[in-house]
Amino acid sequence: MEAAIQTVVKVFMKSAKGKESLGKKDFQNLVKSQFSNILSDTDSKEAVNNMCQGLDTNQDGRVGFEEYMKLVGYLAVSLNEQPHRGQSNKTKNKHTTRLHSTPHKIINVAKISF
Repeated sequence: MEAAIQTVVKVFMKSAKGKESLGKKDFQNLVKSQFSNILSDTDSKEAVNNMCQGLDTNQDGRVGFEEYMKLVGYLAVSLNEQPHRGQSNKTKNKHTTRLHSTPHKIINVAKISF
């Protein structure tokens, strides 16, 4: 668990390039490089910009660490809610879960692979 937390922090810090928050381009690169197996539309600038805006609770045009952690937490909850988390690797299936956009649910479509 400690290694996972350290990785989450290091990925943010590396992507932020020494700054306290991610600009749109840095956020787009982070999403594309780190979440493309979980999220659909990571190549879509518009989709990622919409997600960035949904995360940007202080409306500064950037994604801070706490805002980024909301995304990480939301993805973890989404993965946990998948119907066959107990299936073995031999019966892997891909499922697309549609999540309706609300102020607290910022991801329109998540692509979950087990």
